[in-house]
Amino acid sequence: MDYIVVWQAAGISLLVTLLLGPITIPLLKRLKFGQTIRAEGPSAHMAKTGTPTMGGIMFLIGIAISGVLLLKSNIPGRAEGLVVLAVTLGYGLIGFLDDFIKVVLKRNLGLKAREKILGQLIFATILSVVAVFQLGRGTDYTIPYSSGISFDPGWWPFFILTLIVLLGTSNGVNLTDGLDGLASGATVFTAAAFAILALVTGKIGTAIVMAAVVGGCVGFLFYNRHPAKVFMGDTGSLALGGALGAAAVVTRNELLLVVIGGLYVLETLSVIIQVISFKTTGRRVFRMSPLHHHFELSGWSEKKVVRNFWILSFLFSLVGLLGSQDVWKWFSNW
Repeated sequence: MDYIVVWQAAGISLLVTLLLGPITIPLLKRLKFGQTIRAEGPSAHMAKTGTPTMGGIMFLIGIAISGVLLLKSNIPGRAEGLVVLAVTLGYGLIGFLDDFIKVVLKRNLGLKAREKILGQLIFATILSVVAVFQLGRGTDYTIPYSSGISFDPGWWPFFILTLIVLLGTSNGVNLTDGLDGLASGATVFTAAAFAILALVTGKIGTAIVMAAVVGGCVGFLFYNRHPAKVFMGDTGSLALGGALGAAAVVTRNELLLVVIGGLYVLETLSVIIQVISFKTTGRRVFRMSPLHHHFELSGWSEKKVVRNFWILSFLFSLVGLLGSQDVWKWFSNW
């Protein structure tokens, strides 16, 4: 029964996203919601100028419909699932406002950095409070690749780490969203890993939402693969990061997120390293950051970069799952 409803979640989200494509993409074109390509980016990307953006709303609707239909009162872990869904949509709203200001109001930088971070912090704060005081999550962490060893740092370290997890993941996915199909394809594997983690721990509500994320990303890839007919924008990338971060918190797998979401970590680190190196030495470590642009400028085609980064995301997700004691228990009982 649990497996069936999780598959249903992925299927509903996939179907809704696919059906919304022929409606949403022409509408975004008519509204002139086209992407503005940064002049400092790879010159080959200038051809993408005007491609409709804010397409993340397509899979967000699919995820929301899937959640509303399947997160019924008899579903184990329904409350956790609703919280993850709420955080996903909340971060999607922040991204939507950012895209709207950039694309519609023609303010190049969208929301100011402090405004965007404040919005993310608000939802992360709500998540941390609800997780501990309403969902009974506690403030303990299980050490990955151990035999269930855990430690409890207390409320304030937990609160701070939750903020870091949500901000880091949402912005990591945002940085990864730079090539056709890259972020959406990579997130298929990352979200699937968290759907499995939720499933084996009996948090079926969270598994439903993460399966819906998988289905939505697969459906979006139909339109976002190279050459992309639509981009997800911050509407989609912040929402996906929020979903992954929230799922990590409610399933007690924040530490494993570093491994499962390893691709996002590498993308983020490449930007941090590049900035620090340039400001301190005047030299660049990479041809361009984030990391995917470095490989583009090294001669890899866009398709090759995306394909190899998808494989990397799959491997990170697989290695991360192997670090979960719950997954090993599930295998031993299967």
